[in-house]
Amino acid sequence: MYDICCIGHITLDKIVTPKAVKHMAGGTAFYFSNAIRNMDVKYGLVTAVADTELPSVTALRDKGIEVKVLPSAHTVYFENIYGENQDNRTQRVLQKADAFVAEDLKEVEAIIFHLGPLLADDMSTDLIKALFSRGNVSVDAQGYLREVIDKGVHATDWADKKEALQYVDILKVNEHELEALTGLTDIKEGARVLAGWGVKEVVVTLGSMGSVIYADSIFYTIPAYKPTDVVDATGCGDTYMAGYLYKRVKGADIQKAGEFAAAMAGLKIEASGPFEGSEEDVLEMMER
Repeated sequence: MYDICCIGHITLDKIVTPKAVKHMAGGTAFYFSNAIRNMDVKYGLVTAVADTELPSVTALRDKGIEVKVLPSAHTVYFENIYGENQDNRTQRVLQKADAFVAEDLKEVEAIIFHLGPLLADDMSTDLIKALFSRGNVSVDAQGYLREVIDKGVHATDWADKKEALQYVDILKVNEHELEALTGLTDIKEGARVLAGWGVKEVVVTLGSMGSVIYADSIFYTIPAYKPTDVVDATGCGDTYMAGYLYKRVKGADIQKAGEFAAAMAGLKIEASGPFEGSEEDVLEMMER
């Protein structure tokens, strides 16, 4: 039994910034796992990669992360291109991996299942329902709003959203994803709509503007923690959710969990690659 189990593809990532071009592993599964691994929590990852990317799994296991690997014909291959403003990026998908199905996870138990789909067809509503019957379900919405056309990543609506969100306890969106799902640009109005569709905790990340969390008709305003240097925003949302779910499963209230998550994301942006710091590092950032 895990406290938290993340489900998602480890990807091949090509990251292009004004300062450098780097090739590395990526995806929610990668960034979330690295960010949470030094926290005091029983954690496991379920991923699917091609045999050629098994060294990425070995690297995570060498760090002490428990990983269940499902076979896949291919590994997801993303190209992320950033401009000077790290809140904006252009994406292309050069390969797709096999989808996750409920049968893959029938023997995995957790208090919180965190789903990190990267593309719209990675995880079905039936999978969400199956996990909801066994634990709390947290979902990062971004993948459900992406479809691949001629290798380009295009915005799409989440076809099953009103059915699926009845079975989602915690939903993470940014302001653009909130608008895509609800048609609303007002953060509070959009959060209320998502809650009306069944989501218990709506987490809205706003990049350098901080975040807002809506639960039980209460809005929690979470400040951003300013990094000493803006180097690479890839994986910041996943790092935020690792911090948030860690604190929630340990019993922290929403405000404290959100602040811890924001500080963790602020630290992550200071360096390329995943956050690998400790809880003490995050607490120090919050005091600073």
